[in-house]
Amino acid sequence: MSTLAATQIEADSLTLARDGDIAIITLARSSAMNAVNDALRIGLVRACEEVSASPGIKAVLVRAEGERAFCVGADIKEDRPALSPTEARKPPADRDYTNALAAMRKPVVCAIHGFCLGAGLEIALACDIRIASADATFGLPEVNLGLIPGAGGTQRLTRLIGSGRALDMMLSGERIDAARALDYGLVTRLAPSRADLHDAAIALTRALAAKAPVAIAYLKEAVCAGMDGSLGAGLARERDLFTMLLTTEDKKEAAEAFKMKRSPVFQGR
Repeated sequence: MSTLAATQIEADSLTLARDGDIAIITLARSSAMNAVNDALRIGLVRACEEVSASPGIKAVLVRAEGERAFCVGADIKEDRPALSPTEARKPPADRDYTNALAAMRKPVVCAIHGFCLGAGLEIALACDIRIASADATFGLPEVNLGLIPGAGGTQRLTRLIGSGRALDMMLSGERIDAARALDYGLVTRLAPSRADLHDAAIALTRALAAKAPVAIAYLKEAVCAGMDGSLGAGLARERDLFTMLLTTEDKKEAAEAFKMKRSPVFQGR
């Protein structure tokens, strides 16, 4: 990995750094196995805002420090005021961390090692592509605490792997290993080691950063439209977005690069 540029955001639980045209968001509570506290929630939202506002950043990698875990879930030891029913139902915008990740128009890769549980899995589910090391384990064990997932887990996991497998994981509260996660489609790529995970995640993020930014954003929009509505509505939105891309400079650049047998250089226009 090349030397990182100056850190843009630092919080008690998270760092954001830039490496060329990619941003790297790092969960940085390794002493607590990156358990989600309020500082991390706020830091993730701020990081997403910063990345979204930076035109030079084309893709994002979410990763974590520490040997044992990507994230073990919410920090149940955190001393925070009890949430009112209103706050629990709709978290403040500055703490709505999984929706902030999911709303990003830039591609987001999540590199997962060790434990990925509860809110940690919900963070991963809010990303576009999940790549894991062979030692990773996944679970939504909230039912064991008399709760259910509350940061998107019931919805995003079900949409990703189907209701049968999602209910099995959530009702039992049991963990699955990386091989089963790959079989389920919870992750789409496996790396045999931590070093391989880091290198593969960086390489994938850089490859996505080289794509046409407007096409990437429209592609994500089209997929979301299909997930949230009817097939007909999704197809209509896909056609609208496809039509709009026909007149972009990036589309013209791709055609010219193909004729010249060179790699395209996209400008996001």
